[in-house]
Amino acid sequence: MPAAAPVALSKKEWRAFKLKESAYISDNTKMLRFELPSPMHEMGISVASCLTVKAPCGEDGKDLTRPYTPVSLNGQTGHLDLIVKEYPPPGGLMSRHINSLKPGDTLEFKGPWQKFKYEANSKKAIAMICGGTGITPMLQVVREILGNPADKTEVSMIFGNVRKKDILMRAELDALQYMYPNFTVHYTLDKPPRSGWKGSKGFVTADMVKAHAPAPGDDTMALVCGTTPMVNAVAGPKDPEDKHKQGPIGGVLKDVGFTSEQVFKF
Repeated sequence: MPAAAPVALSKKEWRAFKLKESAYISDNTKMLRFELPSPMHEMGISVASCLTVKAPCGEDGKDLTRPYTPVSLNGQTGHLDLIVKEYPPPGGLMSRHINSLKPGDTLEFKGPWQKFKYEANSKKAIAMICGGTGITPMLQVVREILGNPADKTEVSMIFGNVRKKDILMRAELDALQYMYPNFTVHYTLDKPPRSGWKGSKGFVTADMVKAHAPAPGDDTMALVCGTTPMVNAVAGPKDPEDKHKQGPIGGVLKDVGFTSEQVFKF
């Protein structure tokens, strides 16, 4: 048997990786690629997992930590890819720090921390409802499913953004939809173009879910990720006393018949 690939990440200690390259994929969001110790190294993650990032970007140079979800998969050895949206002051200290990094600069990582355990063909259909950088865990799951020819899970994504130019990874999503019959994506914008827009307008509604997502059932799962107001409106708030707990089902998904057992809020 071939030797197992060396693992780059650790849950016990912080490890620094060099930035190889970065580029804006929208006017306020970058894709950043960090080098692992060698081309043979893998991250050591399972889908869907996030990482914790640490940097001295707080007041007086104090360390801050934040969770981020890599969009690269474990089989893509040698590198780790993040999508990071910059937020304006007074918040956004970490996001602006990360996006200010130059090739050769380092960032410290710890993890991975599994948030949702995905198993191939465990459900017949998955509905994904996301907004903005909430695309990151969804893209991790989508790439896992579509990269496995034996996985026949049908994935229907509803992706909300403010403007057309804010749609992250649209070229890849459209290409995947074209290439794989078991993946569809429907876009909705708060401020769509005045002409030529074929998606929806406004927030995710019950009618939108009924039209563009699988019906609720024992063989269906709905995954939700976005801003707190969006998650609250789509699936109800997470437990206010413990954000690691899902909280009861609510919002649009409850209105269309989904149960708590059929929904996961990232």
